[in-house]
Amino acid sequence: MKKTLAMLTGLAMAFSLTACGGSTTAATTAAAETTAAAQTEAEKAPETEAEKSGNDKLVVGFAQIGQESGWRDAETNDVQWYAARNTDTIELTFADAQQKQENQIKAIRNFIEMGVDVIVFPPVVETGWEAVLTECQEAGIPVILVDRGIDASAGDDLYTTMIASDHVWAGEQAAIVMNDLLGGKGKVVELEGTVGASAAVQRKKGFDEYIAANCPDIEILDSQTGDFTRSMGKEVMESFLKTYDDIDAVFCHNDDMALGAIEAIKEAGKKPGEDIKIIGVDGVKGAFEAILAGEMNCTVECTPILAEQIFETAAKLKNGETVDKWIMSADGVYTSDKVTQEVVDGRQY
Repeated sequence: MKKTLAMLTGLAMAFSLTACGGSTTAATTAAAETTAAAQTEAEKAPETEAEKSGNDKLVVGFAQIGQESGWRDAETNDVQWYAARNTDTIELTFADAQQKQENQIKAIRNFIEMGVDVIVFPPVVETGWEAVLTECQEAGIPVILVDRGIDASAGDDLYTTMIASDHVWAGEQAAIVMNDLLGGKGKVVELEGTVGASAAVQRKKGFDEYIAANCPDIEILDSQTGDFTRSMGKEVMESFLKTYDDIDAVFCHNDDMALGAIEAIKEAGKKPGEDIKIIGVDGVKGAFEAILAGEMNCTVECTPILAEQIFETAAKLKNGETVDKWIMSADGVYTSDKVTQEVVDGRQY
């Protein structure tokens, strides 16, 4: 826009000089016509983000997985709330992929076209990101993975940083508590998260490997995906209960599936938390309420309250600063002895 205005000024001056040498009326008329035409072209020229907004905001594109759980909703709400509270410095463009990788990829490509400063997304699955992340690199746009990662074989140079919990650690902590609850002996079923999701893969790895290495008298009877949803968690648990009559405990890769499993156990005439021990991951308020009611035994926290870390990191990347490759969130393990009404009331999600 500024270059166009400079050109207009130059054209006007040139025609003024021509007028001094002879045909003043013709030169003036020609200059006016040329200036008007150039102004019309200038009006058609697209403005930059800075010119549109009038300031230098941090422009972030966030491609969310969807709404598969209360935990995911809490993450979405936190990001949108934070951006809404800081509209003077942040411009957020948000996309809901509805649990489909192709939708996330489409959203990311739209962000590239828009020329956002930073792209943020939790990968719905681990694989299949090489092409679109390479496009981000070619466009010079930093990428923040949040709460989930991508397949290590793709190389960590495809993204700039990851803000996430240690999901292997979460699985290990669940296994340690499971061993304590069962006194080192029992039969367990496992409700897995979305097939191919890094959180599901790593939580399973941490749990299964710890049990195999340290708990010889605990048997994992079966393991199936519940897709991180309460409805699927209930459905798969119903199937487990019909297939096995000696289940001592269930490990769920997230709390929503655990809450679904509780419903199935109740409907089968058993007492969740007593007849069948239940451990989940995430730390949602519903899980804390279930623990307080004695229907669930433990949840391993994986906080979705990440907005502050996300936007602070994005601002650093926009400014050309270097950040850690993995920015780990602080999580905890909550068993029944640590959950009170005060703790429940204090949960943000």
